[in-house]
Amino acid sequence: MTDAADMSSPAHGVADWPFGRGARAPARPGSLPDGRPWPRIRIVTVAGADPALAETVASVLRQGYQELRHDVLDPTDGRAAAARVLADPDPHHLLWLRAGDLLAPGALTALALEAALSGADAVAGLRVLFDDAVRGLDGPEAAGGGILWRRDALAGHAVLDADGVLDAATAWSTIAADRRSVIGRPVLLHRLSAAPPPPAAGLSIVSLTGTGARGGAGVAQRRLAEALTLAGHRITEVTLSGRPEAAEWSDDFPRAEAAIAAAAPDLVLAGNLHGATRSLDVVGRLARRGPVGLVLHDLFPLTGRCAHPRDCGRAASGCDAACPGPDEYPELAPGRIAGMHDRKRAVLAGASPGSPTKSSAPWLLANSDWTLARARELAPPGSVIEPVRLAFPTAVFRPGDRAALRGALGLPPDDVLILVSSVIVDGPDKGFADLKAALQAVAGPGVGVVAIGRLDDPARLGVANLYAPGLIADEALLAAWYGACDLHVTASRHETLGQTPIEAGLCGVPTLAYRTSGLTSAVIDGVSGRLVPVRSGALAEALAALVGDREARTRLGAFARIALESRYSPATAALSLDAVFRRQGLPSAASGPRFAPEMLGHFPFAATLRAGAGGTVPAVSRPLVRRLRRAKQMVFGRRMPLLVRRCLYLAGALRRNCP
Repeated sequence: MTDAADMSSPAHGVADWPFGRGARAPARPGSLPDGRPWPRIRIVTVAGADPALAETVASVLRQGYQELRHDVLDPTDGRAAAARVLADPDPHHLLWLRAGDLLAPGALTALALEAALSGADAVAGLRVLFDDAVRGLDGPEAAGGGILWRRDALAGHAVLDADGVLDAATAWSTIAADRRSVIGRPVLLHRLSAAPPPPAAGLSIVSLTGTGARGGAGVAQRRLAEALTLAGHRITEVTLSGRPEAAEWSDDFPRAEAAIAAAAPDLVLAGNLHGATRSLDVVGRLARRGPVGLVLHDLFPLTGRCAHPRDCGRAASGCDAACPGPDEYPELAPGRIAGMHDRKRAVLAGASPGSPTKSSAPWLLANSDWTLARARELAPPGSVIEPVRLAFPTAVFRPGDRAALRGALGLPPDDVLILVSSVIVDGPDKGFADLKAALQAVAGPGVGVVAIGRLDDPARLGVANLYAPGLIADEALLAAWYGACDLHVTASRHETLGQTPIEAGLCGVPTLAYRTSGLTSAVIDGVSGRLVPVRSGALAEALAALVGDREARTRLGAFARIALESRYSPATAALSLDAVFRRQGLPSAASGPRFAPEMLGHFPFAATLRAGAGGTVPAVSRPLVRRLRRAKQMVFGRRMPLLVRRCLYLAGALRRNCP
């Protein structure tokens, strides 16, 4: 038998697992989100005198999953014994675990929760491939290991070998795709018996943004590019322009387009372009040369001007000069809106000059169920519209010691702290009036508010117990502020997804939001938070209830971490994009992507964690700039009149031409 001290070495990349003192799975609530008991799971391991069996068994015991039975079968009677397990009606779910392989920390809880939420017949996660070191990660289509099966569904698909080992790959392939679910976190540490074959060559992909990777959509685009890099693709990042003040009058970008041509990409993945241009002309030109995927971080590609149509129905019938907000960002002169909408629709229809076929149309990539439905409503008939998942740094945004975080940040140790977070806290699309009313209804002694983001006049919130650190450009510091809070609330009604609820949930902080737009995907109602109807007073009522219910907050926060890590990790995003590539005919490995070993660092149990990014938002404005901005808002509100925009354009041109 191998010595336990040797077996605790992190060749598999997971610290202290399974024998170390710190080896433990994350705590889980006592029942499923809807109150049902956790499903009973039976694990089957066929093993003789395998020296690594002790590690396998220990990894099961360390799951902390009480509704569990682990059968270690003798291979001489393995097939008959395994058949008896399949015939036993008692366990809800089954999992075959090879001797020498290990369950990853928290694997059973993550698999069981996804099975309960999705109702899938089979739920799989990632495998970590290791020998004397981690060699990569892959998904269930590579070999079929580490899959949680619903027993009733498996009975008709189970193929056992002579030893009683399940042919998992065959069973997985025979279950209908809509009855399978994959979570984007490691569930199995697979010990290699031979060197794995080299991964398939990845694609050459250009990640194209308007003005770079700052701000919410820019950060989302950067994270997608990083996820694709870890999936083995070669990424070239290109920015259209450094002149946002010229966007209203800019349609040609020769330098950026030359850089893209030089990269000769298999795909251009574009997103958040409206900071550099108000048209999609550049997308049309690129799509005539090769595939373009247009990520819908907002609905700008589908309208004549705006990023979020709100309650305006013109985007469906045709945007025109009657647009209610031509001077709101992204601004466009009223007389140009109808023509711009027509130009955009021509690009989306693939009807650019010289290429009248649909093959030159960009794909529209929707990051939530709501965005998918809106794209189908607003895009030209026949448009290619695909669902994708965004990527989040799931090891940076993770639960921490709340008391220690509050001590380090100078926050009160015992107050209930409510988090609000946005690049612009009082932005016009963030429901500031509703947010203010809800916070004022509960804030007071023992209840404070943490407002992260630009808030030029904190007094506008009208709460005394306010902590306003401003914009935070470092992801690790941002995660610390999140983790120090008890509850996140947003009053926004216009999100294609909503990144802040996911970041907060990954830190174990539940979200309260309206049941509308992409927030219905970002917040899993009753799991990672609560959704309320869009009506006067609903947010304030629900906020008061959660402030007074510590047990509910704790339970929702625990589920939020488990569920959102599974659904929004970088691996999940890369797998969702890989599925799009396959459906659209791009070269892709039949068994799915092989992730680089560094992908493991995106999960908190890894021995070496991925660091967070910095510079994610603009630097904090100087006091004079904040005063000028407040003065401008007093006169014009959030609008930017055409005359002012032209002056800014000319000033920018003069600065550019001055030596």
